[in-house]
Amino acid sequence: FIEGSRVCDPNNVDDLKACMKKLREFHDMGLIVEREFDIFKQIDFYESLWDGERSVYKDYYKTKEHVFELKEYIDQHIERKCLSHIDAVPDNFLFTIDGDIRLIDWEYAGMCDPVMDVSMCAIYSYYNEEDMERLFRLYLRREPSEDELFALYANAALGGFLWCLWAVYKSILGDEFGEYTIIMYRYAKKYYRKLRKL
Repeated sequence: FIEGSRVCDPNNVDDLKACMKKLREFHDMGLIVEREFDIFKQIDFYESLWDGERSVYKDYYKTKEHVFELKEYIDQHIERKCLSHIDAVPDNFLFTIDGDIRLIDWEYAGMCDPVMDVSMCAIYSYYNEEDMERLFRLYLRREPSEDELFALYANAALGGFLWCLWAVYKSILGDEFGEYTIIMYRYAKKYYRKLRKL
């Protein structure tokens, strides 16, 4: 808890510029840790927690098959891995009263493609493609290449699928997240289809 702090407003461009600058500075440190964040293993883990429960989505296994098709491409095209936050969403950027920005909630942090952090921020904010690419430009401080855009949307598809599974598990425990679950699932499907065209 930091007295007097506030979270990032995902609709405030100045906030986003400051947060993406902070995130880029963190990634540019190139920190290396032993823990790897493997989103495919994390997906399998959350699915295992269903304990025999079936997904509410009729096309779930087809969607899972599709997002897992991205694994080979990602494994071959990740330019670099560094310590990444994984949950770098607006609510985890705190603006303090002394003008600093603190990034909190490091539960998932591990070695990963740093683009994952931008994608996670975008889908948590329910961004459309225009907003997502604007966020990426703020992070990069330039226009993204085609390969970088592919990475952005691949990580968004995977992130949407992961958090959908997490929300399904939470619903089994009695917690409900309303539209969040279906919105995340739609990101997985939508961006897989988009990637097929790139």
